[in-house]
Amino acid sequence: MPNDLNTLSLTETTTDTIAVDVTDIPLSLYIHIPWCVKKCPYCDFNSHELPIDSELSMYEKYVDALLLDAAMQRPLTQNRKIGSIFIGGGTPSLLPISQYQRLFTGLRTCFEFSEDIEVTMEANPGTLEHAPFAQYLKVGINRLSIGVQSFAADKLKVLGRIHDPVQALSAIRAAKAAGFARVNVDLMHGLPQQTMNEALEDIQMAHDAGATHISWYQLTIEPNTVFYRSQPILPDEDNLADIEQAGQALLQQLGYSNYEVSAWAGASDKPCRHNINYWQFGDYLAIGAGAHGKVTIGCNDSNGGHSSDVKDKMEDDLLVASGIYRFSKSRLPKDYVVMNPDVMEMSEIRQITPKMVGWQAIDQDELVSEFMLNALRLHGGVAWSMFEKRTGLTLDSIAEQVNSLVKQGLLVDSDTQLQPTILGQRYLNQILRAFL
Repeated sequence: MPNDLNTLSLTETTTDTIAVDVTDIPLSLYIHIPWCVKKCPYCDFNSHELPIDSELSMYEKYVDALLLDAAMQRPLTQNRKIGSIFIGGGTPSLLPISQYQRLFTGLRTCFEFSEDIEVTMEANPGTLEHAPFAQYLKVGINRLSIGVQSFAADKLKVLGRIHDPVQALSAIRAAKAAGFARVNVDLMHGLPQQTMNEALEDIQMAHDAGATHISWYQLTIEPNTVFYRSQPILPDEDNLADIEQAGQALLQQLGYSNYEVSAWAGASDKPCRHNINYWQFGDYLAIGAGAHGKVTIGCNDSNGGHSSDVKDKMEDDLLVASGIYRFSKSRLPKDYVVMNPDVMEMSEIRQITPKMVGWQAIDQDELVSEFMLNALRLHGGVAWSMFEKRTGLTLDSIAEQVNSLVKQGLLVDSDTQLQPTILGQRYLNQILRAFL
């Protein structure tokens, strides 16, 4: 990159902001299924143990709420297609297959899906926690992410997982046998009393069982978890570094490509499109208890209408101007679930729709830090032009910080690509602090 970022010829404007073309921003959908059989001691996600007296009607009401939520967010698409869907939790595979059939039938009437849409569902290995995998394929789910975490029985017990190593291996093989060409396996390293050989064996076993993508990430202790209140003894920093280095070498040897901090795509697979959209600061709608979304509202939609046209269709007049917004939904399932919309008037539906409890515009200072927080997770970085296209800010606004980081050897010296150097990947937090 030249010493003076101002010499970049990616924009002709000299102002601090530029118009954003919303139609050029990919759109995804996140769906949250909040229940799990048992809350794991390391988990800080919005998950809730299944009520003892749970009934099938609970799932039906929840899907009713999901579809109503989706319908009320439809104006936010601004005539864009949904390019990817990610179903997370909780344990999404607890939702009965009949409810997935209802859900996807309804979503297809609400949104327009891309012809090559990627649809990922998280699943746990326990055989009683999911339907036969082939049934998910028929619904339209074409990518599985199986939460194994470890193949060592003692580590699974410490992590509070309810499956065993045999079930974990069986789930991966069953998914492949059912016809899933893309199967991610989640693995943790840096577990209590974990040796390097145990960490490497987890990777090898996932690969041998047929994983086409591996998410390999270090266990971290988060607030509001059991592990935070009663912390286990983890490997020291030197051992953690050795495990990470050896694990990365093995993954490379097995043909996996590390395109993001903890994401490894196998030779027969490709990066997760949904997560790439997050890291490239794309837009994503969100339905479900506690779900978080981000959407860009342009000055004009593809039909020439103003952002107020979107506002008029949304609940509570949330949209007051063009800009980039974040929103969230009520966290507790009982607060999220609403009455049956089939017997209600539209005016009543608008009053009881799952609320956007966290609707907020992202200001300019936050836009820079949030874009960098996401984009710099990608080892290959992103095009400099994407910064302007996704934030509406000019490169002039960050020239001073970028030039300093290039001189420090933390960012690649390129007039086309925003990318951390190898050193920058190690000191990512230092880069991010420069944009705060």
